[in-house]
Amino acid sequence: MSDSTPESAVPERPDAAGRQDTHGPRGLPGHREQAPRPDLRTSVWVTALSLPPLGLLASAAWYGRSVRPGADDWCFLPVVRDDGITGLIGRFYFDDNGRVANAVLVGAYAKFQVAGHQWFGLVSGVLTLAVLWSVTALALRRSGLSVPRGLPLLVAAMATALFLFVTPNTYKTFYWPAASVSHTMPPVLACAALLPFLVARSRRGKVAALATALFAGLLIGTLSEESAIVVAVLLVTALLLSGRTTAESSRRFVRLWCAAGITGIAAGGLVLMTSPGSNARRERFGAGTTSLASPESLAASLRGFAEIAHTVVTTWQYIGAVAVGIILGLLCRSPGGSPPSLPAKWPLTACAGVAALLVSGYLCTVITYPVFQDRVSAPSANRLWNDYLLLYVALLVGAGALLGVAARQRARRTGPLQAVCAVLCVLVCFGPAVALLDLDANMRVRAGIWDAQDRRLRAGASAGADVLPYERLVISQMLEPFSRQGRSYWPGGCVADYYRIDRVTDATRHPGRT
Repeated sequence: MSDSTPESAVPERPDAAGRQDTHGPRGLPGHREQAPRPDLRTSVWVTALSLPPLGLLASAAWYGRSVRPGADDWCFLPVVRDDGITGLIGRFYFDDNGRVANAVLVGAYAKFQVAGHQWFGLVSGVLTLAVLWSVTALALRRSGLSVPRGLPLLVAAMATALFLFVTPNTYKTFYWPAASVSHTMPPVLACAALLPFLVARSRRGKVAALATALFAGLLIGTLSEESAIVVAVLLVTALLLSGRTTAESSRRFVRLWCAAGITGIAAGGLVLMTSPGSNARRERFGAGTTSLASPESLAASLRGFAEIAHTVVTTWQYIGAVAVGIILGLLCRSPGGSPPSLPAKWPLTACAGVAALLVSGYLCTVITYPVFQDRVSAPSANRLWNDYLLLYVALLVGAGALLGVAARQRARRTGPLQAVCAVLCVLVCFGPAVALLDLDANMRVRAGIWDAQDRRLRAGASAGADVLPYERLVISQMLEPFSRQGRSYWPGGCVADYYRIDRVTDATRHPGRT
């Protein structure tokens, strides 16, 4: 993609010596008009504007050194340590939930035990930024639009910061690997499947894009039921709109690509839904087809989704996505160097995007309600929203871009609007920054206590103890052994397996403690 305005030159004719005359009067044959120089100042301030969201990501990754296992992590660690990743795959498929791809990714970080948890935030954050940056740049190139250098990075950095850190519970979205693998990373991996599609030009490239869509669909289908629903709804929507929004020359390829993705998701979903682990999970939580489709469950899911939507829509920091979109619309240029026009079918595309968000979000709530009940809309369960939250951020950026293009066509000066949007992009980063500082302080305290307890439990196990006291170390509403006033033992059995003992007891009720 060109980051500067393309050259627009009058056709030249050779002179008598067979050379091209580049010194004729302006407007006459033989004169080469000089292309406008890229505005260096624009590139500088746009790049500088990406520093606040990038700083959030860098700080969050650094704070990850204080992450320690908890909740489900306790159950994954001993399995991977003793039986490897294949053992975890077998456990997921036959006993837990049927998510084969999920087991592979969980095993990939659990293989490194505690260090895997500490590095997970850095790896997942960089991957999210890289994918969104690449998709933004390639989508602009595919559209024939040029923008100042640094603008694709700004869009990607802002979208990454909003997606990962503007949530009611950043720990479960970003720092808890088990939740991130199931709900945060799947939408990012789905975006990554767009890359071969955006660069496909030759027959070989298109075949590779179709194969990637098929494989990605299979991966998402066995990774996260909620993300599979979101991607499937988007692909069906794109397929239905292709006849009206896609050029005839590329319509067949777009339809085949959507069909390949849908086929992959269907195949992955079939593998998951027919697995013994998925059947066991449905029986355990009473989430059978009859329960999901009951009027009471559908109505309660609708109420839950309405509460989620209210929470998200009233979170003012998401205005940063609109602001960065307006900047994009104001600064992008068409191939001829002139401001682009609004797409002819933009109302249809915008309405379809909003409908896809609402339908997929509601369906995600429907399938999670039997497990979480009224907690489905609680901040402690916000990780369930991430499957469609990235789509929400993308739609806001798109809406902002349309507003920016419209404003550029009507306003003589766009500088003040650019300045307001730039200020908003900075302001929306302050809230998450403060929240991250508080979370880092809590994680460091927990890490110190966790490490001391880890040494004590290891020493006790080495001394031959079979039963040892365990102190609850709750952070960000994470489940711990002896939660619910000590009535729930889970995941105490997994903690005992991790330290190779028979059982742990509640340290708060251990003799000798006050």
